[in-house]
Amino acid sequence: MSLPPKPPSRPRKVSLWRYAKLFRADILSAQPARLYRAWMAEFKTPFFRSYLINQPALIKTVLKDRPDDFPKSQRVSEGLRPLLGTGVFVSNGEAWKRQRRIIDPAFEGGRLREVFPAMWAAAEAAATRIEPRVGEDLEIEAVTSHVAADVICRTLFSIPIEHHIARAVFDEFRVYQRSQPLLNLAAFIPLPRWMPRFFRRGTKASADKIRALITELTQQRMQDITAGTAPDDLATKIMTTADPVTGACFDEAEMVDQVAIFFLAGHETSASALAWALYLLATHPEWQDRVAAEAQALENCDFNVMSKLRLSRDVFRETLRLYPPVPMMVREASCPERFRDRDVGKGSQIVLSPWHLHRHERLWDNPDGFDPARWQSENGKQCSRDAYIPFSAGARVCTGAGFAMVEGPLILSRILRDFRVVADPARVPVPLAHLTVRSDKGIWLRLERR
Repeated sequence: MSLPPKPPSRPRKVSLWRYAKLFRADILSAQPARLYRAWMAEFKTPFFRSYLINQPALIKTVLKDRPDDFPKSQRVSEGLRPLLGTGVFVSNGEAWKRQRRIIDPAFEGGRLREVFPAMWAAAEAAATRIEPRVGEDLEIEAVTSHVAADVICRTLFSIPIEHHIARAVFDEFRVYQRSQPLLNLAAFIPLPRWMPRFFRRGTKASADKIRALITELTQQRMQDITAGTAPDDLATKIMTTADPVTGACFDEAEMVDQVAIFFLAGHETSASALAWALYLLATHPEWQDRVAAEAQALENCDFNVMSKLRLSRDVFRETLRLYPPVPMMVREASCPERFRDRDVGKGSQIVLSPWHLHRHERLWDNPDGFDPARWQSENGKQCSRDAYIPFSAGARVCTGAGFAMVEGPLILSRILRDFRVVADPARVPVPLAHLTVRSDKGIWLRLERR
C-alpha cells in the first residue's frame, strides 16, 4: 500500500529571499529533506541564526528542563498578535504563568467529564448534518471544521454553532486562515516596535471582526455571571477563577485574548487532525472497519465510553504523529548555549518541529507509514516518551491536550459508527502548512451509510 501523502522537500541550499518565497507558499515544503535525519540543523540569515533541533535530549532541555531559558519567540507571534493580543499562546514569563494559573483549573480532572455531554451533542449534530449528504463527495475539512467549532461553542459558551454570533465567528475564522497571518515581514527581519507590521490584506480586518464578536459574547457572559444566571461551562469557570497569587480575575480585554486562542487552537487544530484521520481511514479500510466495530459502544454514550475507544484513540494518535496540526514551534535562547558542540548565541531562534520529529528516520520504525498498532510496540512506546510532541511538552504543554484526546476519538468514532468514508484515488491531498497542517485543495471523501 502506498504511503500517506507527504509534501516535497526543497533544494538543499537556497537564499533567504528564496526561502521566504517558499515559506509563503508552504512552511513544510520550504524545508530540506535532511531534516528527517538530522539531530540539529542551522539556518543562517543576515539578521538572526535559527537552529532546528530533533535530538530528544535537546528537546527535553528546551521544553522540560529549562523552559524559562527558552521563551516563545516573539518573531513568530508577530503575525498572530492582531487576533490573539497578549493571550496565553503568545505571552512569556510572569504574564504567561499568571494566565496559566487561571486557565488550567478549567481543564483539570473532572472538568472533562462535565463538558463531555456538550462534545457528544456536537458529534450528534455533525452526524445529523451528514445524513442528507450520503453519497456525495464532501470536502471533509469543511465538515470537521464545522464540528470542531461547534464543540468549542458548546463547551465554552453553551451555545451551538447555529447561534448567530457563533456562526459569524466560525465564518470569519475561515477568512482569517486564508489570509496567512504567519507570513509577516517581522518573522524574517527584526523590526522596531514602532514600525508597521505590513500584514497581508484582510488579516487585521478579519482579526478585528473576530475580536468584536468575541467581545460581545464575553460582555454578555460577564453580565450573566453578575446576575447569577451564567451556565457552568468553561467560560464561566475561567472568568470566575481568581489567580491564587494575585487574587485577580481576567478583565474583559484579557478574557477576549484567551477566548480568541481557544477558538484558534481548539478549532483549527482539531479540525485539521479529524480531517486527516478520516482520510487515513478511508485509504486504510481494514483499520476503518475495526474502528467502526469498536464505535458500536457509542449506542449508550457517556464519559465512561472513552475507555472503550482504544483503537480510535490509537488512530487519532497516529494521525497527530503524521499530520501534527501545529508543525513547528519556535523558542528563543535567552542566553548563550552550547548544543552539539555548536555555539548558539543569545537571541537565536530554536525551532522544534513535530512534523520532522514525528517522521524522524533515526527514531521511528516505518516513519512515513500509517500504523496505529505501533503505539503498542516497544518502538512506539519509547518514541511516545521521547519524540512525540503534538501538544508541545513540559510547562508549556497545551492546556487543552486532554480535551483534544477526548474530542478527537469521540467524533471520529461517532461518524464511523454510521458512515463509511471512501477516498477518490484521483484526488490525493497534499499537506501544506500556513497556520495549521491542511491540504492543498481540500480532502474530498464520499460518505456512505453502513
